[in-house]
Amino acid sequence: MEYIAHLSRDKKLKKIIDRQQPLKLVKRKKIHLDLCGSIMSQQLSTRVAEIIQKRFLGLYGESPPSPEQILETPVDLLRSIGLSHAKTRYIHNVARFAIDAGIDHKHLKDKDNEQVIEYLTQIKGVGRWTAEMLLIFTLGREDVFAAGDLGIQQAMARLYKLDITDKKLLKQEIIQISEKWSPYRTYACLHLWRWKDNNPLK
Repeated sequence: MEYIAHLSRDKKLKKIIDRQQPLKLVKRKKIHLDLCGSIMSQQLSTRVAEIIQKRFLGLYGESPPSPEQILETPVDLLRSIGLSHAKTRYIHNVARFAIDAGIDHKHLKDKDNEQVIEYLTQIKGVGRWTAEMLLIFTLGREDVFAAGDLGIQQAMARLYKLDITDKKLLKQEIIQISEKWSPYRTYACLHLWRWKDNNPLK
């Protein structure tokens, strides 16, 4: 695969990639739902986040909810599934933005990554990290580097033997390393996450 040949020029990254299955990016249809899911997952363990997202979808029966249905869902009902007051507001913000401005593929496909991030972070409750996760896991963009992600920082610090005491310097160093991975930085992130999850950092 083309991305493997390109990323394998980085000998340290190649050692990780060689031990893993090739990756394929996917595009998902319900962008507003994925954005709501990212907000629900913030500062939660994967297991707790999955439980809350399942409860959320359960509020709407068989079919995934439209932005209109989400906006009409009372705050108290959203709170009852384990969401904080702030997260319920943010989820309503996403639904309102989807209705008023649009966040489907039609609205995002002609925007580059930075334009998508700028567009989505207009929504109160959606930060850069959340927008980057949407670019990777929902829009399937190939060249996204999540420099602010703790997992990426930990994995790269371990792989490249970087000092983690100065967070600002660490971020600068990993961005510099990642530049040679372009235009396939998303795949590098995915391989790094997989490596970190399967090789717990000590």
